Amino acid sequence: MPPPLTIRTADLSDVERLARFNERMAAETEDKDLDAETVRAGVRHMIEAPDRGFYLLAERGGKGVGSLMITTEWSDWRNGTFWWIQSVYVHPEARRQGVYASLHSEVQSRAEAAEDVCGLRLYVEKDNRAARDTYAALGMTETSYRMYEEDV
Repeated sequence: MPPPLTIRTADLSDVERLARFNERMAAETEDKDLDAETVRAGVRHMIEAPDRGFYLLAERGGKGVGSLMITTEWSDWRNGTFWWIQSVYVHPEARRQGVYASLHSEVQSRAEAAEDVCGLRLYVEKDNRAARDTYAALGMTETSYRMYEEDV
């Protein structure tokens, strides 16, 4: 039987691990090679500026097996804050073992305990059927919105 899974808020000692997870996720889902120095600086910045959000790290036996990042978006329509689930990564050897479900459950618990959180959102690659099925199984629903972006 594997050791129990623990979920905790990431700290500065996790920068390297989170950066590697982000690099792997980008390579797997978008076939992108990220600049390692930029990713590490971005992870460090998030951890040092908790007003922007936070990372959760899933560990089993002291080994990081998954993570996600939460950022925030104010909604004037709801007079509340959406938490955006981003940078989701589960190590291949730990997939289909409830790692993401445990991370998601922790996000839900924290969101319910926060006074101003009105909902959770995420975006997913349109062809990532396994991820879409996982999110739906956890009670999330697809919206009618399409995402657009512009680099500046």
